[in-house]
This record gives sequence, structure tokens and C-alpha cells, in this order.
Amino acid sequence: MERVDVAIVGGGPAGTAAAHAAVSGGASAVVFEKGVPRADRDGLGPDSTDAAGILDYWVDIMDIHPAEFPDDVLLQQLDRAEFVGPTESCTLTSTGIDSSYDHFGYTFNRARFDDWLRERAESAGAEYRLKVRVTGVDTDPDADGTGEPRHVVSLANGDEIGADFLILADGPQRTVTNGVLDEYLPDGSKASDILASPKANHIAYQEYREFPEAVFEELKTAITFWWGVMPGHTAYPWVFPNDNRVCRVGLTMPIGLDIDAVEDRDEYKLLRPEDDSIPQGSTYIRRLLEWQWGDEYDIETDFPLVEDRGKRGGTETYSISSTKPIESPVEAGIAVAGGAMGTTSAFHEGGDHVAVRTGAIAGELAADGDLSSYNVRWQETIGDELLRNVTFAELCRDYGPSDWDRTFKSVRGMLAADGPDLLKASTLRSGLSGAKVLYNYKKQKRSLKKNGYTQLTADDYVY
Repeated sequence: MERVDVAIVGGGPAGTAAAHAAVSGGASAVVFEKGVPRADRDGLGPDSTDAAGILDYWVDIMDIHPAEFPDDVLLQQLDRAEFVGPTESCTLTSTGIDSSYDHFGYTFNRARFDDWLRERAESAGAEYRLKVRVTGVDTDPDADGTGEPRHVVSLANGDEIGADFLILADGPQRTVTNGVLDEYLPDGSKASDILASPKANHIAYQEYREFPEAVFEELKTAITFWWGVMPGHTAYPWVFPNDNRVCRVGLTMPIGLDIDAVEDRDEYKLLRPEDDSIPQGSTYIRRLLEWQWGDEYDIETDFPLVEDRGKRGGTETYSISSTKPIESPVEAGIAVAGGAMGTTSAFHEGGDHVAVRTGAIAGELAADGDLSSYNVRWQETIGDELLRNVTFAELCRDYGPSDWDRTFKSVRGMLAADGPDLLKASTLRSGLSGAKVLYNYKKQKRSLKKNGYTQLTADDYVY
């Protein structure tokens, strides 16, 4: 049987970062990636869906500075984020978190970023196998790594690969991860139930559109989010600038939302009285563009689809894991990283930074021959980031359009009083509503920190 030190399922940011760290630490590592096509990539590659971009302090979390990128990765330097409600809005020009990066953030070509991460891992000595589908993993908990391998990875072509350590980085749909975790849950419990996509994931859809020059010039250094304009927990549309007047216009929303359960339907800007079900993503996007720019432009001719980008025809649909992460069954020599562990947040529409960092931690520890500290290490490194995401998501769980307007008005007052640092604002000039926003945030965060913010903990696993 072929043997490697570290077997990695999934060739996206988490998987390639794990491979790079593992081989940099002296281990042998192989990445298994089934590969998907994209209109803007020659050949197959990982499921490289573009997200919002990278904020300033995310650069430090990811531990990769954009100065390391080839010229075709970084697209736009950002100076702000715009948060728009039905009638109120606020602008954030600083995250308020110390960072070594000089700008607010940047957008980038995700497919090229993934390709560069692969090239970096291969240059360091990792092997990347494309068009390979993992069908299962068998683990011998008594193997000590000196004789029989602890893990045997089965491939669709019939091959079997032995490995001492297994890193699962197959993204938020957890195609392989759920089956592996099932082996370590008590009788009657299944990861595929606990982490089922309709419960644990959101669905996202976006289109690549060429914007009129005047509109693109206004938007090209900002990421823009609209809140309270479509129903659903953490449901929102966005515009993210790319290059050459191209922007990504997209949205995220819960899976299987019932329109009959939506209260105050007439308050949502992107719903119509004739809607008998939740609109499709393309319908939402058309309505957003018409609402924002339809008075001055013809949407179909002035905002055309860029059909040679995205997965297919200038569009892409993808899954985003929930904002609650999971811990790994490290006693079995297994680490779950990136979107598969739930770090890709539906709330802030991003996760490449935490995917890269968790993969790197897992690869480093595997190379050292001991994954036991993985759950502690990733929480020390990205725990504050994930706790913020979970807190914000829980805080706005029952928000309607008027709640978002009230919040943005309060936040705008807080920012005016104390500058760009939202979380440290004193709110003295923003009134009671601003104080209430800050109080509720801190209360929710304390509760989650005390009671935990993971969906599966290390104590849930049995060996």
C-alpha cells in the first residue's frame, strides 16, 4: 500500500495550506481534490468561489501578506465597507482591530489565489492529485504509525492510501467529513444530521457584471452590503468590486426558507406582493440593481453579465457553512479545517483567512507527529474572530427591516461620536439606542464565551 505521513481531503485554501505546512515541517503530504470546472480557469481545480475579500486584520490571521502574491491575484485595495438598510446606512472605514496591513482590505481573484496556494504547496514538496474522489476512510485507533497506517483512504478508482494523519478540508458541504465523523459519535448520533446542509449551511449566489464607469468608480474601493431588504437569518445582497469595471453582485440566504413564515413582507424592498415563494437568486439581484440604479440605467444593457467569469456563464451558486464551528476528533489523528469545520461565515461572507490558518495549524501539528493540541491551537488563534461572527449572527437572528434601520442609525451615531472603531465606541453622543446595541452585543458575546460557540466539541466524540 502507498504510504504518506499526511493525507488531506480537499484542495482549496485549507487543504493546500495544510499541505504546505506539513511538508515544510518535514512530513510527506498528498492532497486529494476531485476538481470542478470554472469558466475563468483552464482545466479543473478546487471549488474556488469568490467571497468578499480580505480585511486588514484578516491578513494577520491568514499569515500571508498580499506582497507575496503574483500580480494577477490582488484586484482592488479597499478603503471602506458600506452597510445599507431599507432607509438608513453607515460606513465603516476601519475594523478597529490592530493590523500590519495598511489598507482597509482588498479583493482578489479567488481562482488564481487557489492556484497560487497549490503552486506554493507543490513547490515545497507536497503532492496534489486532481480528478481524485475519496469514497471513504478506515481508521485503526490502535495503529502507532510505525507499522500499519492509522488511516486508509479509499479512492473511487480502487486505490488505497495509508496515512498516519488525516486532515479533512472538503468544504462546507462536508462530503467526506460527515461520514468520517459519524464513526466517532455515540450510537444514534450522526454528523450528517447535526451538520446537514439545510440546518448548518446557507446558500449563496452571485453574478459577475460589468458596471457603468461612473458607478464602478464610486464602488471600486468599497464592499457594500444591504441588510433588512430580503427575509431570512443573515440574508443579504452585496456588491464587491473586481477589475476592469467588473463587480460581483450576489447574496446569501438560508436554505428552504418558507415565504409564508415571513412577517411584514411588504417591508422588504426585494420582495413583491405577487411572490408566492422565496425568489431565486437571479431575481433578487435584478431587483437590487433596479432599485439602486434602475432610474438612470437600463440594467440589461448597462450592467451586462460577464460570461467568461465565474463557474458558468458569469454566475455561480455555492454553499456557505454556518457561523458555528466544530472541534475535531484529534485523538484519532484527525483534524477538520476550513469550511468543513464551519469557519466560513455566512454572516461576514468570508472565510479564506481562517481556512488558510486552520489548515496551516493542522499541517504543522501533523508534521510534528501530534494533533492533540489542534482544537486548543485554532481557538487561541482564530477564536476571537469566530466568537465575533457567532455573536453578531445570534444578535440579529430575529431582526426585521426596521431593526436594521434602527441599528444602522445607532451605529452611525456611535461612529460619529468615537471615530471608526465600532466595538470600542463610548456611544455618549449616540443616545440610548447606541448604548443598547453595544450592551446587547457584549451580553451575547459573554453568554457564548461562557456556554460555548461550537456545534460539536471534543467531548462529543467517542473512540
